[in-house]
Amino acid sequence: MNYWLVKSEPETYSWSDLVKEGKTAWTGVRNFTARINLRAMQVGDCVYFYHSGEEKSIVGLARVIREAYPDPTADEGDWSAVDLAPVKALAKPVTLAVIKADKRLQEMKLVKQSRLSVMPVTGEQFTRLLVLAETKV
Repeated sequence: MNYWLVKSEPETYSWSDLVKEGKTAWTGVRNFTARINLRAMQVGDCVYFYHSGEEKSIVGLARVIREAYPDPTADEGDWSAVDLAPVKALAKPVTLAVIKADKRLQEMKLVKQSRLSVMPVTGEQFTRLLVLAETKV
């Protein structure tokens, strides 16, 4: 199993929107590195849901339920989407400030490549974030 993090501004699409809908097509990604990451996702992979913008925190855990397919919102170009479903809200959101202050998370893509909207998370990082979130899967 692989682990990932996806980012969305809550005003555009929030964790509560995903929970209410029960699943979503993760569309609109227009970055080549993020596209590579989307195409590497597999059914069953765990995905942290991060609210960007002012909130800057991981708030939920989702799962990939459909692997990469052509993004139906792309008018041109070779872009991909995946489908995600919510698993659970984190008991305690993990802020970007907490992540940056944690020595074990210094190598996270979220810290190193903050503008990337879809990024891998290592198994060790995934587990550490669960501890910080006071959440069990």
